[in-house]
Amino acid sequence: RADKRELVEEVEVMALALRVNDFLVGLFLGIGIKLIDFKIEFGRLYENDMMRVVLADEISPDCCRLWDTKTNEKKDKDRFRRDMGGLVEAYQEVAKRLEIISENKKPERAKPKLVKSDT
Repeated sequence: RADKRELVEEVEVMALALRVNDFLVGLFLGIGIKLIDFKIEFGRLYENDMMRVVLADEISPDCCRLWDTKTNEKKDKDRFRRDMGGLVEAYQEVAKRLEIISENKKPERAKPKLVKSDT
């Protein structure tokens, strides 16, 4: 029984990874960036008697290799790993192309939020 469950989980992870890949490849190609590879992690979400596999990771230039489609310029953490400089600018360029931040406006840091506790 455990072997069957593990096999089903493995198939679910593979199917979800392929869906994420298809989505990200299209998303980045649409803004002139090639998705070379990426790393994602999955987790198990338990709801009553049911368990499902879910994506449990961020999607960012920290976990992807992103290259400009015209110049092959690296827009990811390789800039840091290879001491190329311009890491912040590369990340901002990706964010601008995704329209997460505007051309003229610097991103604002989120302010801390107080979270109420039941204890």
